[in-house]
Amino acid sequence: MNNLQETGENLQEKENPVPAESIISSVVNVDEQPQIESAVVEENLGEPAVILKNVDIFQRKILVLSQVSFTIRKGEFVYLIGKTGTGKSSILKLLLAELPAKGEEAMCAGFDLKKIKARKIPYLRRKLGVIFQDYQLLADKTVEENLIAALKATGWKEKNTMQDRVLEVLKMVHMETKGFKYPHQLSGGEQQRVCIARALLNNPDIILADEPTGNLDPITAEELFQLLHDLNRQNGTTVLMCTHNFTLIDKFISRTICIEDGSLLDTML
Repeated sequence: MNNLQETGENLQEKENPVPAESIISSVVNVDEQPQIESAVVEENLGEPAVILKNVDIFQRKILVLSQVSFTIRKGEFVYLIGKTGTGKSSILKLLLAELPAKGEEAMCAGFDLKKIKARKIPYLRRKLGVIFQDYQLLADKTVEENLIAALKATGWKEKNTMQDRVLEVLKMVHMETKGFKYPHQLSGGEQQRVCIARALLNNPDIILADEPTGNLDPITAEELFQLLHDLNRQNGTTVLMCTHNFTLIDKFISRTICIEDGSLLDTML
């Protein structure tokens, strides 16, 4: 058994996920039509996508993590692991500006999280794609309608442009023939592919994945890991993934940050 597996023993309990409702509601009524830009700008490769330096993270005035420091560069794929309640989801919430940033420096996708105003948070979140463990799809809408609803919530208006973008992202996740289906007609793996497509809609700088394979069987989970790594390599999209799937971490080796006893241990591959 290797070190990651040893670290990960008995860490299968579920942590409170990042809530979808607060993210969607924060971007409603944004009027500006977002522009899709090239996913990879060569001169920017390697620049910081996330910087946390001596940051304290609080939930309802309770200190969850103190002196958090790490940098994630554009194009990196990083795993975030740790026991339930150690603060993994709190870090994602901090990056989404759901929790206040208190410390020396806190930057995500070019936004200063210490100084960000409420009216600017929707623009930050346009640059972030979030993938949830429990899918968060609208049961009464088809796959295409789910994705169109997400586009409308982030300011898109032109019907043909939205339909073209939906087809683009469905092709990326190999679901282009499933747009007419409802969530209950899809397997768990297919629903999660739709969630990945939703996360890609605004061509995000960073994907934040909160236990994306937690409800999937081993074969489907491996397919999803492969898909996310392919998107990372092909598009240059930065990925930060909270996960307990140590078998797949061992198979798809990448930089790993472990939260243990209030400290961050970083492999820095």
